[in-house]
Amino acid sequence: MEVPPGGVQVAREAGKQPANELRDAVMDLTVSPVTAEQWPALEDLFGRAGASNGCWCMYWRIGPRYRDRPRGDNKRDLERLARSQQPPGLLAFDGGICVGWCELAPRADLDWLAHGRYFRPVDDLPVWSLPCFYVRRTHRRQGVMGVLIAAAVGVAAAAGAPALEAYPVDTAVPGHTRNLFLGVASAFDEHGFQVVARRQPDRPVMRKVLAAST
Repeated sequence: MEVPPGGVQVAREAGKQPANELRDAVMDLTVSPVTAEQWPALEDLFGRAGASNGCWCMYWRIGPRYRDRPRGDNKRDLERLARSQQPPGLLAFDGGICVGWCELAPRADLDWLAHGRYFRPVDDLPVWSLPCFYVRRTHRRQGVMGVLIAAAVGVAAAAGAPALEAYPVDTAVPGHTRNLFLGVASAFDEHGFQVVARRQPDRPVMRKVLAAST
């Protein structure tokens, strides 16, 4: 199996998930932070549409303004972040193919979260946030999101985050939104996240306290 540049293929062990890399026992996935070297893989995953309507995962940074400017500007800004000292997210690879992405950053870097009526801050804790996923169509419903969540926990903990926060859709609630790019609450529940706020029935704020906070 080809390992992405800067990545290490490792087996997942209970309680010993590495900060930057995770191999799934079933799908044989490797997860790595997105960097300049892996930008072409993210380009291929997002395709011409930029994941969703040319967003290029800029929504939580600039809000609906992403629709009002050329898609190339959104793409350029995400590439700039990938080339920075703090990668803006994680990529999951199945062999040499990038099959999944999640945005991962300090909440303070995602300005538009504070504008969301359901996602305003719960407290003053400087949490990190995991607000967005994109999985290649051929790999959906195969556990890619769970692997990315597990890896994100390790990365955030290694960076000293006191907690990791997410804003998934609770699909157990009748009439829930079909926009599942935020993730699914049941997947976060499986990884030890707990609901800390629920301002809309299907839109909980979930959080996992990390070892760094103790």
